[in-house]
Amino acid sequence: MNARSLILVTVDCLRADHVGFLGYSRPTTPFLDSLAKESIVFSNAIVAGAPTYFSFPAILASRYPLALGRDVFGIAPGESTLATELQAAGYTTGAFIAGNPYLTARFGYDQGFDEFHDFLSTVADEEAPAPSNGISSRLNRRLHALARQTPLTAAAYEELYFRYCQRRVARENVPLDTLRRYPAAHVVVDQASSWLANVGDRPFFLWIHLMDPHHPYYPPEEALAELSPQTTPQRARFLNSFWNRENVSIRRLRRYRDEVVSLYDAGIYWADRQISRLVSTLKQLDRWKDSVFALTADHGEEFLEHGTRYHNPGNMNEGLIRVPLLVRFPASSGNVHKTPFSHIDLAPTLLLALKVSPSAKFRGRPYSSSLDASNVDVPVTAESTECTNPIEPQKWLSSRVICIRGPRYKLTLRLDTGEGTWLDLDTPEAIRPLPENVPKTIRRRFLERALQHVVESRRLDDAESRLRAKLREIRIQLLRAPSQVTQHTAPPPAPNPVKTPQ
Repeated sequence: MNARSLILVTVDCLRADHVGFLGYSRPTTPFLDSLAKESIVFSNAIVAGAPTYFSFPAILASRYPLALGRDVFGIAPGESTLATELQAAGYTTGAFIAGNPYLTARFGYDQGFDEFHDFLSTVADEEAPAPSNGISSRLNRRLHALARQTPLTAAAYEELYFRYCQRRVARENVPLDTLRRYPAAHVVVDQASSWLANVGDRPFFLWIHLMDPHHPYYPPEEALAELSPQTTPQRARFLNSFWNRENVSIRRLRRYRDEVVSLYDAGIYWADRQISRLVSTLKQLDRWKDSVFALTADHGEEFLEHGTRYHNPGNMNEGLIRVPLLVRFPASSGNVHKTPFSHIDLAPTLLLALKVSPSAKFRGRPYSSSLDASNVDVPVTAESTECTNPIEPQKWLSSRVICIRGPRYKLTLRLDTGEGTWLDLDTPEAIRPLPENVPKTIRRRFLERALQHVVESRRLDDAESRLRAKLREIRIQLLRAPSQVTQHTAPPPAPNPVKTPQ
């Protein structure tokens, strides 16, 4: 067997500083920690956009997310991707996506895959129940209307109603498996393993996307017992409910932050265990020794570091844009690459490892050609808009945000206002203008990089892909009823000050 195969595992919401091989003290990733010792670890891997719908065009198609316009999401029909390139090279291709509503055929992610399973039929329905017309329900609606007359009475009503709901929930003995919105990692790995068993001797490309660290944070009870044994399913339900409340002060939220993080970490731990099981399957099938394995995330997650939760679009904080990335080659030895590495370069890097020529449309460069001394201090670029749901056309043309991220400094620019914010990464969480003793050449270089990025994106050298993507969207809007168009959209809005995106 001469041709190498490729396994790409992406984990939703997995931030870099919550994996052991990048220094996290909690044992969230014991298997990946061992695998990192024989892999290339990119300790400063930076997404090209966040959240999910701004991240994956770079991961799979080596394209910046706004290159086809702010009103185009996903992969354009006929666009070159890892899957299409490998399929054309004779690879068997399969994708198993744990119910993420933005990684579907609706957004073109099935292209190039012989088998594509998005698990959307198993995603928990979060639609609100039909309103009751009972006496107690009518009374509650009346009280709610009266309470909204002043901020004080509205806050009092919301607090009392939350406590009432929690008392009712406490009487229920609901297992975590029924509360989880997305299929857990073991379900996805089971299906992927069955597919692998039928691939035969052909080289293959397998993409798995796991949602276990994504909110609501309901890890399997086995994972909870390992990472947070004191947390009961009832407590997990309370924590998720409180964490998702609107109009609650940061001070009150901080009381539960550590417990919520424990739930999040348990989800990471479960993903790690199932990745280990997937690799065991590959070894049993005698396919591991000839495979390239890559693990990364589409973005991270925030836990009040800047007073925010979840993963707000337009947010370029480190907890969101810096993600884990390791690539294991056959017979490779461990190595840590510390300079910033953009997801835009990931697809060409993986194709180079497989000895498959990347598409001429790819914007990135393979890892091996970007390590000469002249490039070690070149900053990378991330971009997004403040669109909270790409399925709603009225949100498409939101404000554009660009981030230029170097080894030490980071610049975030909001193009609608021209506001620029600098971060000195040597001073954790300190956002302030650059100190006076920093040479002006750094400011100039970062601003020139941002200008270059904007100019290049305005050239729109792939107008045909944009046209195909817009025609696809028009067909979808015409053929689907309004209720169908909004099915499986982003999770409900997060509490202020952040609106929850996917």
